[in-house]
Amino acid sequence: MSTNRPGAARVMLVLLGLLWGLNWPAVKISLSGVSPWALRSTGLGVAACTVFALGLLRRRPMALPRGRERLHLVVAGLLNVALFNILLTFAQLGAATSRVAIITYSMPLWATLAARLVLGERLDTLRAGGLALGAAGLAVLLWPLLAGGLPAGILLALGAAISWALGTVYMKWARLSAEPLALAGWQLLIGAAVALTGLMAFEPGRHFPPWSEIDVRLLLALGYHILFGMAAAHVLWFSIVARMPAGVAALGTLLVPVVGVSGAVLLLGERPALTDLAGFALIFCAALCVLLPARRTAPR
Repeated sequence: MSTNRPGAARVMLVLLGLLWGLNWPAVKISLSGVSPWALRSTGLGVAACTVFALGLLRRRPMALPRGRERLHLVVAGLLNVALFNILLTFAQLGAATSRVAIITYSMPLWATLAARLVLGERLDTLRAGGLALGAAGLAVLLWPLLAGGLPAGILLALGAAISWALGTVYMKWARLSAEPLALAGWQLLIGAAVALTGLMAFEPGRHFPPWSEIDVRLLLALGYHILFGMAAAHVLWFSIVARMPAGVAALGTLLVPVVGVSGAVLLLGERPALTDLAGFALIFCAALCVLLPARRTAPR
């Protein structure tokens, strides 16, 4: 794919922020009628099929990597896709969607910290300040909840953010050389297989409500999640990565929690507390510090 159209890539990045951001309330509404494991196995399965179809249409090598890369791919798929998505699903069952979205996007902070410990990457002043802002944001967000004990949904959201960060650092450490679309497709397939295993093991019985009990709101939310929040968004994301530097693309995803929190307020009727908004502002600024490109000293 051509990489000389930054304007089109920026438009696609804004569209991705809208798709992934609105997916947060869509998942919350879908969970009111669909079981958690069924929702994830269906969404991840359709997304995997879509990515493989795109790879075949573009004539990319989509075969499973050989040797040690196969093991690395499985570990990355478990961390990046399976564990991340499953934890987030149950997090939204136990906490407000806006609060879960805010905590999840502390991921760049955990990734920066893990890269420092695992990869030996140095922290410049901007990133160190970002870590401090992120810690302050999490403290402001979680402090009012400590009196009654942290809800399970909050802990699961933290686990999802850490899992996503560890998966990102693991992929960098493993130095996977396979086709990016193939890596994405197989990771999504691994996530779908794990979710399907959970479905068969933990959710006997009905997974979707009967047609007579499905209202328009649930049907629209479920259709949006599967077709747009998972399948179309992943295809869009890989197209963006092919057109833009990875750092710039990652910076653009900061639009997602903004849309997610706004969508939770407008579509779900949630009213974030002042501490939620303050924590969100601090974590957003912290992620911005971490994702901005490092300054380089100009040669004399």
